[in-house]
Amino acid sequence: MSTSPHRRHPAAPGDPGPGVHVVLAVKNLAGAKSRLASALPGSRRADLVVAMLLDTATAAASSSFVVGWSVVTPDPRVADAAARAGATTVSEPASPVSEPASPGGGGIDGLNRALSAAHDAVRGSGVDVVALAADLPALTTAEFDAAYRASTPSGRSVVVDHTGSGTSALVVRGTGVDLHPLFGPDSAARHVSSGAVALTGPWPGLRLDVDTEDDVRRAVALGVGDRTRAVLTNAGWPVSEHRPLQ
Repeated sequence: MSTSPHRRHPAAPGDPGPGVHVVLAVKNLAGAKSRLASALPGSRRADLVVAMLLDTATAAASSSFVVGWSVVTPDPRVADAAARAGATTVSEPASPVSEPASPGGGGIDGLNRALSAAHDAVRGSGVDVVALAADLPALTTAEFDAAYRASTPSGRSVVVDHTGSGTSALVVRGTGVDLHPLFGPDSAARHVSSGAVALTGPWPGLRLDVDTEDDVRRAVALGVGDRTRAVLTNAGWPVSEHRPLQ
C-alpha cells in the first residue's frame, strides 16, 4: 500500500464527525462492464470505468468532510490513474486456499477483504469511512454530504442502489465499529441483515451505479462528470454539457 497524507478541507458548519476517508473498489479492467458490450467495445469500456472512478472520486473528495481517499484494485492502470489523482492505492489480498467461495465468487471475497484492509489502515486516525461504488458518474458533492449527515452517528449505514438490491455506499462512523463489507449479489439486504441502517434520502446520482445502457442513459440525463462525458462523447453517445451544481 502506498501512503499519502490526508488532505484537509475547511470544516463545514455543523460538521458531525472527525472527517471522512472514502474507499472505492475497482475490479480488473479485463472484461469490465460486460453488460455494455453491445454499446461500447472493450477499450472504451475500460476507459469508461476509469473515467467514472475519477468522476465519482472528484465529487466525493470535494466534500468538506473528506480528508482522504483510497482505491482498492488489482489493476495497474486503475491504480496508476488513482495515484496520479491523489489516492492511496490498496491491492486486493490473495485469497486463502481454504476459504469457501462467496455467492459472488473469489473476486468478491478479495474485494471485501481489501475494503476491510483499507478501513483498518485509516481507522486509527479516528476518521469515519465511506465505502463508495466507483461507478457513480452522476454523483454530486451535495448528495454525498447529505447521505453522510443522514447516516447513523455510531454504527453502519447503507445506501441501496437504484435496483433495490445493490449497495452504492456503506458508511461506518464511530470508534470501534467494523466496516464489515458484504458486497456482491443482494448486498443491500445482507448489509441490512448485518445491522446497517438503510438510508432513505432520494440522492439519484448517489444511487445510480452504471452497469447497463439504460443506466448510462439515466446518468446522462442527470448529468455526468467531465471525464465520463468525454469518454461517452468520443464513443458517439449524445451527451449534454449540463452538469448539476455540486
